Amino acid sequence: MTKTKKRVIQVLFTIILIALGAFGMIKLTESKSQVKKRKMTPPLPMARTLVVQTASKAMTIRGEGTVRPVKEIDLAPQVSGKVVFLSPAMINGGAFKKGATLLRIEPEDYRLAATLQESKVKSAQSFFRLAEEETEAAKEEWRQLYLDDAGEKAREPSALVLKQPQLAAAKAKLAAAQAGLRNALLALERTEIKAPFNGRVEVEDVGLGQYVRVGEELATLFSTDVAEVVVPLEDGSLFWFHVPGFTPGDGPGAVATVRVRFAGRDCAWKGRVVRAEGKMDERTRMVRVVVRVNKPYAARPPLAVGLFVKVEIKGRQIPDLAVIPRSALRQGDIVWVVDSDDRLHYRKVRVARIDGEQVQIRNGLKSGDQIVISPLKTVTDGMTIRPVPQKEEKQG
Repeated sequence: MTKTKKRVIQVLFTIILIALGAFGMIKLTESKSQVKKRKMTPPLPMARTLVVQTASKAMTIRGEGTVRPVKEIDLAPQVSGKVVFLSPAMINGGAFKKGATLLRIEPEDYRLAATLQESKVKSAQSFFRLAEEETEAAKEEWRQLYLDDAGEKAREPSALVLKQPQLAAAKAKLAAAQAGLRNALLALERTEIKAPFNGRVEVEDVGLGQYVRVGEELATLFSTDVAEVVVPLEDGSLFWFHVPGFTPGDGPGAVATVRVRFAGRDCAWKGRVVRAEGKMDERTRMVRVVVRVNKPYAARPPLAVGLFVKVEIKGRQIPDLAVIPRSALRQGDIVWVVDSDDRLHYRKVRVARIDGEQVQIRNGLKSGDQIVISPLKTVTDGMTIRPVPQKEEKQG
């Protein structure tokens, strides 16, 4: 077989294979069922929802502040001298009781001065008694010389005759001596410095044997009987609770709870709103409300001065109050409510207060309402959604 015949056979064979493949493809295509076109339904938008629960609750106003003492003084002596006694409490952080002796200045010089003044008083008393006797004697002598037969005075004696100037001088000398004695005894008493209240030492700068002068600052003390927390709040928050002397009404201020995590544990102290500071903060336009806590150092750990704490103020009782997440409140105080047919509706609500990530609603919601808490790109009133219920979030 020639080379030309081989090529012709190969070409024919290839053509036959291609023809058979095309025939098979046509038959397969003819036997395939026709696919019907269907219009695709767009999926419903999915949204997280939450079921609302309402209840009569007291409005809670939250704030933060730093604990500070009500009383804080600089300890300074009123007399000069050498320190001969120093209380063990006179160290930074030392605790003391009211009336306890904190330090004593050497009293000997002041004791001697008091003794000297006592002798001056006795001398002045003697001089005064002598002047009184002389005055009485002058009166008696005048009566004997100048009374008439009827027992009436012929004329009035002069003050000089009766030695009244001498008596007045003796009396003044006695008063001066007594004042000097009181001053000396007071100086002697001031050699012993006692605590004016229950408290602690914040700063101490005195040592045993040190010579101190009048008015020299020796220590800084603060009271531990009462502590205060200054809480800056927006003026609108004051509508919900009573601040004595600042908001309308009488009676004590609102009850408050001071909380802090300190020394590895959660601590809480009961307090009360007692006043607002004299003026608003010019920079932040906030009102500085003062919460007072009694006996802050009675517990362990204590409500220590300088702690940064959280404060919860108990406000007025609000019926049917609903607390929802901040994400559920839309612009214009609108909430998206889902009905039983999974349709979304706009609802206007009345906001009582926004507290961080929570919103307190006064009117517009009732128990059992299902609200949307997640964002949606496109929203229309009455649109159908696919709700995904969430567990009720913890309400503060």
